[in-house]
Amino acid sequence: MLRLKIIVISALLMLTWQMGLAQTSQEMVNIWEHTDVRKKVFLTPYIAEGKNNPCVIICPGGSYFWHDTDNEGVKVAEWLQSNGISAFVLNYRTAYVPAFMFRTRLLVRGNQYPDPQNDLQQAIRYIKEHSALYGIDTTKVGAMGFSAGGHLVMSVAEKYDSPYSRPAFVAAIYPVVSFTADCTHKRSRRGLLGEYGKNNKAKREALSLEKHVPADCPPVFLMNCVDDPIVDYRNSVLLDSALTAQGVTHKYIQYKTGGHGFGASSEKGTQECRQWKEEFIKWLAAVNK
Repeated sequence: MLRLKIIVISALLMLTWQMGLAQTSQEMVNIWEHTDVRKKVFLTPYIAEGKNNPCVIICPGGSYFWHDTDNEGVKVAEWLQSNGISAFVLNYRTAYVPAFMFRTRLLVRGNQYPDPQNDLQQAIRYIKEHSALYGIDTTKVGAMGFSAGGHLVMSVAEKYDSPYSRPAFVAAIYPVVSFTADCTHKRSRRGLLGEYGKNNKAKREALSLEKHVPADCPPVFLMNCVDDPIVDYRNSVLLDSALTAQGVTHKYIQYKTGGHGFGASSEKGTQECRQWKEEFIKWLAAVNK
């Protein structure tokens, strides 16, 4: 009976996710179409009025197992669009609920590193290749990630296939950062690395973001809350210290209250933490001068 309930819950979560995508836009595109990668990974555009707009690729959180497509996806895109910033919500590959519940990746590979990182880089390439269609300035294609999505955007900022797939800037919102420190978010580590890879010391080291910040890292907007009950706030402290040590242009805002998972919601979190949206708009304008 318990197993049946878990299966039903998993199916409902997947249905809810699919319905959320269907309600966001009728213009979803498969970023891997017409490539050698036989995957369907969708990008949903929210295009601001005007030409040569800055662009933000949004990577929702979800421990690399699922996505929060509402507060950390759709609402973020609509907020950015209303501020003259074009946005794209990326449905990057995750392990999904069955892998979380039943550890299916003990038997099959499923989705794991570097699938999400490849998806984000392909999304950057796709938008640049279609910049005329969307009215996008190719020099201003950045990425914003929440929680595990924050880890994703920073990992690509640190290591990318080519300059063409490098984000121009990143915003890491209450991000997962370390895979080796005491403050590691273990569920995200397992979600990205899989049941076997999560115990691989070399992979843990390679994906601990605080240890691999390059001197030429793109500008970073970093925000979290001290009372975060999900991702220990010290993750962002480690990243801030690493960015500072490398002289990387960045802004770190640490709020006392707000918790986790509020995204662009006007109800979740606290009045204090919801100030991050205004701070980001000002920061992005300064970066793009």
